[in-house]
Amino acid sequence: MSSTATSSSSATAIQSEPLLSNPPTGSANPSASLPALWGYMQPALDHMIRSPTNNLSKAPAVDVSYHMGIHTALYNYFTSSRSPIPAPAPTMKRGVALGHDVYEQLDKYFAEVASELLVGAPQDDSTLLHYLVPCFTRYAAGATSINRLLNYVNRQYVRRAVDEDKGWLRLTDIYNAVAESIRGNAAQKKIMERMRERRAAELKKWGYVDGDTPEQLARAEACAEAASGPERIVPLLSLAYRRFRLEVMEPLLTVPKGMGKGKKRAAADGEKGGPKGRLARAVKELLESSEGDEEERKRLAKEMAEMLRKVGIRPDHPLRKRLDKYCALVT
Repeated sequence: MSSTATSSSSATAIQSEPLLSNPPTGSANPSASLPALWGYMQPALDHMIRSPTNNLSKAPAVDVSYHMGIHTALYNYFTSSRSPIPAPAPTMKRGVALGHDVYEQLDKYFAEVASELLVGAPQDDSTLLHYLVPCFTRYAAGATSINRLLNYVNRQYVRRAVDEDKGWLRLTDIYNAVAESIRGNAAQKKIMERMRERRAAELKKWGYVDGDTPEQLARAEACAEAASGPERIVPLLSLAYRRFRLEVMEPLLTVPKGMGKGKKRAAADGEKGGPKGRLARAVKELLESSEGDEEERKRLAKEMAEMLRKVGIRPDHPLRKRLDKYCALVT
């Protein structure tokens, strides 16, 4: 994805991409190996998340036959036995959960795309937010389309991994604390009760309120997933958002070496009076400037606040708190 396509609304000068057709494979079998599968899928992923487009909120599409071809290749890859060694369990192959290799490859792919976007960021703090907002809009549109295209991975790998306690919130996160306070048969029931309480408390941090709709619950959980560590298994859209946080947002939030010596960490993250990373400086300039269009300032601030939430920047982060406070005042 080029920076010119994401950093300005002038991208409307770029002609819309046509549907991406199903590439010829000849006698090759896309499901024969991970490299073969990836070689078949990647043009579609690149088209969806990297191609220039007139509408940043909508990813370029692939032909129906290509979409079905990818689904079929994934199905065949997941269900075929390519290992001469008998699998130890239906969900395993050579001791590794089925689909883990595809999931890891996708994580690396999102990391590469996000890293490219950071490299393309302008050096001028005054234009950074004008780059990031459309950049994330385009990235999110592509990630959403990829999530739909590869939903088979969510169904067959991610869901099973979450059921096996490998998701964003794990029983092991609370097991030790509970196990020390109780004994006997009551342990399991108590752990599950604490698990439900912990999950509810975490989701409330991301905006969920008791009685909200299933859609609002799903949005809050997606934020919690994006905020999790890279070792946690999450749905592909949350995986993409998490990578944007790790590869783009966190480097921009980091205070350059030498600026934060002797300062508290909270101040280094952007609190008043301490050294600031590039993103905190850019937001400060936006909110405190008396020049420019006021409505544009409000729009940028609201979209930045939403971006930080979606990619998993926690609600107590000083920059999120500042943007949320500003947005509440101008709404």
